Amino acid sequence: MSRRQHATPPTDDRPATKRGDVTVATVESLTHDARGVARIDGKTTFIEGALPGEQVRFRYHNKYPRYDTGAVQEVLSPSPERVTPPCPHFNVCGGCSLQHMSPTAQLDAKQRVLAETLEHVGKVQPERWLAPISGPVDGYRRRARLGVRYVSNKGGALVGFRERRSSFITPLTTCLTLDPRAAALLPAMRALVTRLSRPNRIPQIEVAASDDQLALVLRHLEPLTDNDRAQLRDFAAMYGVTMYVQPGGTDTMALLWPESPPALVYALPAFDLQLAFTPVDFVQVNAAVNRMLVELAVTLLDVKTTDRVLDLFCGLGNFTLALARRAAQVVGIEADVGLIERARANAQRNGLSNVEFRTADLFDDDAPASWTEDGYQKLLLDPPRAGAIEVIKRLPASNPGRIVYVSCNPATLARDSDYLVHQLGFRLEAAGVADMFPHTSHVESIALFTRS
Repeated sequence: MSRRQHATPPTDDRPATKRGDVTVATVESLTHDARGVARIDGKTTFIEGALPGEQVRFRYHNKYPRYDTGAVQEVLSPSPERVTPPCPHFNVCGGCSLQHMSPTAQLDAKQRVLAETLEHVGKVQPERWLAPISGPVDGYRRRARLGVRYVSNKGGALVGFRERRSSFITPLTTCLTLDPRAAALLPAMRALVTRLSRPNRIPQIEVAASDDQLALVLRHLEPLTDNDRAQLRDFAAMYGVTMYVQPGGTDTMALLWPESPPALVYALPAFDLQLAFTPVDFVQVNAAVNRMLVELAVTLLDVKTTDRVLDLFCGLGNFTLALARRAAQVVGIEADVGLIERARANAQRNGLSNVEFRTADLFDDDAPASWTEDGYQKLLLDPPRAGAIEVIKRLPASNPGRIVYVSCNPATLARDSDYLVHQLGFRLEAAGVADMFPHTSHVESIALFTRS
C-alpha cells in the first residue's frame, strides 16, 4: 500500500489518531482568531470554519502535545448565526475569516474577545460598556496591499490576498470588502501585470482610495522599460486612477500618471475637516467607522475650550485635528517624519493654528520626553499593535486626568490597562469595540480611563 493510500482519512466517526483523519466534534466557543474550540477526550482542538454550538465533521491538520488543529468538512448541526458566505473566494482567500457568521454575531464575538482579554490579561473590567461602533460590512476597505505572483501554468499573473495558511496568492476576480472602485479593477490589474516585460518581478500592488480618488502603487523589483511605463500610463488613463511606481522602500514611491493628480483626501464632517494623505500613509481602513470613532473619542475625552490635549502616536492628525476644533491647544507626537509633515500640512489646510506636531520615538525609554512636563489635562493614545506601555510608564503622577486609548490589539490594551489601573490608580470607566474590519477577526477598540 502506498503512503498516500495509507494516509486516506476514515469515512466514519471513530476517534482520529493522526493528521488527516476525520472525526466529529461539538464546538464550544470561538478563539480570538475566529476558530471554533472543541474538546475531544479532554484535549483542545481548534477548528477553522466552525461556530459555537455547532456539531461538525472536521479533518485534522496538525496534532500537537497540548492541542490539535483542523478544518470543517461538513456542518452537521449549524448555528443560527451561520450564513452563506457571500464571497466566492471565501475558504481559500485569507483576507476574511468570518463571512460564514452573521455581522451581528461577529460584533458580539469581538466584544467577548475584548471583555475576556481585559479580564484575563489585565485583571480589569470596564464600569460600563460602550455601544459597539459599526458601519458598512461590504466595500469598506480603502487601503490594501494586494499580493502579485506570476504563474505561467495558471494563465499569467495572479493578483489578490494570500491564501489561508499559505504563501500562495488567491487569484481574485472580485472582493466584497475592497473599495468597489478597486475591486472592479482586479481582472484588469491581472491582465496589466501579465503584459509587463518582467511580470515575475512585480510582488505587490498597493491600493489607496480617498473619498473621491483611487490610487495604485506598483511595486517592482527590476527597472521598468519604457513600454512598461507606457502601459501603466495607458491603464491609469483608461480607468481614471492615479498610478505610482515603487522600486524600493516607501520613500522610493514616484508618481507616474497624471502629472498633477488631485490629492487623496478624506473628510471628518463632524469637525469640518479635510485630511490629505499619500497612498503609502497609514490611515484607518474603514472611513465610516473612523468618522464615528473620532467623534466618540472626542466626546469621551470631554474636551473643554480651556484644555491642553496631548495626542501620542498621532499619525497625520486623524484625532489631533478633531481635538483642535474643541481644545485650547493640542500637541501631536509621532515617530514618522513623513506623517508629521502631512499632519502639519493638514493643520494648515484646515486653518488650525492651535495645534503643534513634533517628531519623537515614543518607544525609546531613553529619549527626551518634554511632553511629560507640559501639563496636559487630557491624553489620547492610538498606538500600533505593540501598545503604549513605554509611554504609560512615563506619565506624570498628576496629569493627565483623562485618557482615551484607541487600540488595534486587545492583548496590549489589556496589558496597558493593568498598569494604568493597578499601578497608576486610573479607573477603566468605559470600553467598547469598533468594527473596523468586518468579516475578519481583527478587534479595534476604545477605552476611557479617568483618575480615581
